[in-house]
Parts: sequence; C-alpha cells; structure tokens
Amino acid sequence: MTDRVTVSVHEGVADVRLNRPDKLNALDMAMFDALAETGDALAADASVRAVVLSGEGRAFCAGLDFSGFAAMAGDGVRTGESERARRLLGDITDREPGRITNLGQQAVHVWRELPQPVIAAVHGHALGGGLQIVLGADIRIVAPDAKLSVLEIRWGLVPDMTGTAALIRLVGEDVAKELTFTGRMVSGEDAARIGLATRVDADPHAAATALAREIAGNSPDAVRSAKRLLNRAADHDLAGQFLEESRALGALRGTPNQVEAVRAYFEKRPPSFT
Repeated sequence: MTDRVTVSVHEGVADVRLNRPDKLNALDMAMFDALAETGDALAADASVRAVVLSGEGRAFCAGLDFSGFAAMAGDGVRTGESERARRLLGDITDREPGRITNLGQQAVHVWRELPQPVIAAVHGHALGGGLQIVLGADIRIVAPDAKLSVLEIRWGLVPDMTGTAALIRLVGEDVAKELTFTGRMVSGEDAARIGLATRVDADPHAAATALAREIAGNSPDAVRSAKRLLNRAADHDLAGQFLEESRALGALRGTPNQVEAVRAYFEKRPPSFT
C-alpha cells in the first residue's frame, strides 16, 4: 500500500481517504493499486464493521490523471510501474488473477465485494473514474454543491471502471444513457433526486461517519449477510459486463477521435472528429 490512500480505524469504523489533495485526488497507477490493496486489507480485518470512503482536500476525486496516462495515446507502458499497472496499460481485457475485473475496475469493485458496508462521503468533484469509485459504495452521502459527472465522453471514452453496471442499477437505463452520452455535470441535490446519490448533507463526512457508527453497532454477522444477499439480488453477469467495458475502452483508446477529444479539450477548441 502507498500513501495514496490513508486508513484509520476507530470503534469498528474505518475512515478511508484518497490522499492526493494537491491533484484533487486524481487517479494514477499508484492510486489504483492503493485502492485495491486497501479494500483487500479491510476485507480481512474482522474488527472493521463499516467503512467511510472520502477524499482529502477540496474534492472526492477529479478522475484520471492524464499526465500519468501517456499510454492512452499509444506511447507505451512506462518503466517503474507495478506489474498489475503494466497489465492495465497493456491489454486492458486482462483480468486480475482470480477476479472478474482488471485493476481499474477492481479499485471500484473491491468496495462492493467488501463484506462490510461502505459509505461514500462526497464533496467537491467526483468526475469520471472518481464518480465510478463513488458508485462502488453501498451508500452515497453527498454535499448539496458537489459536482458529479460521467465524464468519459469528454475524452472520447466510455465508463470502464464498473460504471456501466452501477449506473443502470441506480438510475435506470434511460438516465444512465443520458448521463453517459452527454457527460453533463450533476449537482449533489440533483444526484439525490435521480438516484445517483442516497441523500445530501452539508457535512457529508460527518453524516457518513454517524451512519457508519450506527451500522457498526448492529450484529456484524447480520449486516454482512444482508449486504451479500442484497448484492446478489442486484447483480447480473457482472463478469461479462466488466469484460465488455474493457473491450470497448481498449478499442477506443489511442484512436484518432479519442486523441482528438483530449487535444481539443486542452486546446480549448471544438473537436474535429472524423
């Protein structure tokens, strides 16, 4: 585990924070690794009864750190990356050993797999991959002025971190498509209205912590069993869905239109797609 994610446990509640505030907790390979490893460690810790997931600084997570993803434009895999990061930047359809996910997906799916309930406390921005991490939680408490977006369309890409399955499950097919096709920004208030968030609170972290403490006071066996049953009722062929996400992203990244989407955004001009 790296300093990208911090964990503190008090009275059965794990306070997990994305810890890259100078970059609005943007996702690089070290962050993906840290999220997956943190989830695995918490799953094995019987003393943890509930988890609060949040971001340090001014935002939950602003999405991908494109400065660390030159390979998306076909520049190859950088030296010094972990083996699992190399797999993600190489053939994105490769699965994590023994899992239905690649590394990027596992950084999200690990929270749904976790036997303990996970409550996301969202403030500031939760964009693209950042929003998908939020969707991996069981419950989402957001600030009224938080900004959430399925932002991948801006970069000529698709949600590829389990987001397609989560969006359909939470907001329904039509709203999921509208959010994905447009990348429009949604406030915390609107997110709660359409089902993207559970509820709003002016202090989402305090509210999430209070809820986690309430949950932690219940029978851990009953809570874990309830989460497992509710997940099973909602999940349909996730392995196939996650693999299709990866295939779609792999077919898009580095193509002329995808590179043009990124360049046009940073050059502040309308894109010219072929």
